[in-house]
Amino acid sequence: MTIWTDLTGTAFEMSYAPVNGARTRVLRAGQGGEAVVMLHGTSGHLEAFIRNVPAFSKHFAVHALDMLGHGYTDNPVGDLRIPRYVEHVLAYLDSRGIERAHFIGESLGGWVAGRLAADHPDRVGRLVLVAPGGTVANPEVMDRIRTSTKAAVTGDDRDLTRERLHLLMHDPVNVSDELVDVRHAIYHRPEFVSGIDQLLCLQNIENRTEDLLTAEQMARISAPTLIVWGAENPFGDIPEAERMRQSITGSLLEVFPECGHWPQHEHSDRFNELAVKFLL
Repeated sequence: MTIWTDLTGTAFEMSYAPVNGARTRVLRAGQGGEAVVMLHGTSGHLEAFIRNVPAFSKHFAVHALDMLGHGYTDNPVGDLRIPRYVEHVLAYLDSRGIERAHFIGESLGGWVAGRLAADHPDRVGRLVLVAPGGTVANPEVMDRIRTSTKAAVTGDDRDLTRERLHLLMHDPVNVSDELVDVRHAIYHRPEFVSGIDQLLCLQNIENRTEDLLTAEQMARISAPTLIVWGAENPFGDIPEAERMRQSITGSLLEVFPECGHWPQHEHSDRFNELAVKFLL
């Protein structure tokens, strides 16, 4: 399967929107229904949700974003901290006239979506947090993210990009040549290379600790919340997901077996059925 065959039969638009001075890449699909905003992980891009867009577009107006400084979206200036990501997403909603949306956030995207739900509850309908980050500061995990990403960005060898993607998957068959090509091209954009330290600033212990999604913040999340976790997630163990479930009142936790850090991609059929039903 390829990105194009995954999207076969789905009407979609890939475009760039000016959002607070940042040229923002977005994939939109679906002709009606409530808005669903999809937010990817650290050094990722909207293609993380390609296997999900067709299913969700049958029921919702889908907006899959390249977050600030990621993919083909600009970073006008400075370190990419959680408040800046939240501000960018809110500005995107405002630019489209969306008062309230459902959110699907994976890894960093889940961190951002959780913070947005805690601080701006009126803008969030329902919340799907997919292997969300941001509740702990684990130096070993942070170093793995930082070193693997910088190696792939600063080196020309495509295998370094492939290795970075392999970190996300339990089964390496899910890392297609096309996905490697897409990410390799993004990683070697001059703007991406020059901004890599700003993008990875949350792998600095001081920045991360200050921006963590705290138990108090999670307790403020009033949106119905579904947490999806991979049993083989290399960036966080199941107890981390369980603590998040306990902190967000009424939230649900689903653990996918034989799954890494990308449940929405590795087990897309199960994820789509579960998450669509939850959002509906």
